[in-house]
Amino acid sequence: MGRLQRTLSNVSEETGLDNGRVGIVAGAIEYPNQPALVGRAALRTGSDHVRAFVPDPLYEIVAGHEPNLLVDRYAGEQFEESAVKRTREMSEWADALVIGPGLVDADRNAVHEAIDTIDVPTVVDALAIEPALEADLSNTILTPSGSEDDAIRDHYGSLEAFSEETGGVVTLTGNVDEIVAGGERVQNETGTSALSVAGTGDTLAGIIASLLGQGMDRTEAAELGTWIIGKSGELATAEYGPGVLATDVIERIPDTIR
Repeated sequence: MGRLQRTLSNVSEETGLDNGRVGIVAGAIEYPNQPALVGRAALRTGSDHVRAFVPDPLYEIVAGHEPNLLVDRYAGEQFEESAVKRTREMSEWADALVIGPGLVDADRNAVHEAIDTIDVPTVVDALAIEPALEADLSNTILTPSGSEDDAIRDHYGSLEAFSEETGGVVTLTGNVDEIVAGGERVQNETGTSALSVAGTGDTLAGIIASLLGQGMDRTEAAELGTWIIGKSGELATAEYGPGVLATDVIERIPDTIR
């Protein structure tokens, strides 16, 4: 943990004028709050600007949910081909991207195409993971939880093989979070059972994307991101006990970084 503690210290002592910009492609009618959770986590981790790109029916919900978040919209209720070009344009603005949280019923080919043509480091989460597996993943971190890693194992046999063949990094969340990169697996040492509450996966995606946007290496961002959410969860649990919410964890991120 010594190396990550030194890295955390470097993050907290950052005095530059530019702490990065994060773009988010997330949300659907069934999951309207995911873009705001990801965005708030990225902002609390230190990003200067965070922009969510959401389906039109979610625009007012997300914009009203988090006033510190920049919000843009695409036509329709699901992510499809017509939104790919503007996703690329947002990636040209951003230093890092998140795609996938709550992205229900998205067009698989559109998700694949978007990820395959994005040049900035990208966190691929939840429902975007399986469509992304045929794309270029050499600049990505995949953040599966529950059974979301099944598709990776089906395609590559193991997470270690996936990371070696594609160059992608995996952050597997569970009772103990694990990071797989370059064919090697390490375990995170922070956390609490309260982090099983809904929204913490979105929180992790936002934290990692913020670290990527601040210029951190993908493996280091994955390791430090899981450490930060685990420690923030510990701090929140100490105050709220079993009633911890994802937003409670997000509000403890600055305390963890300090």
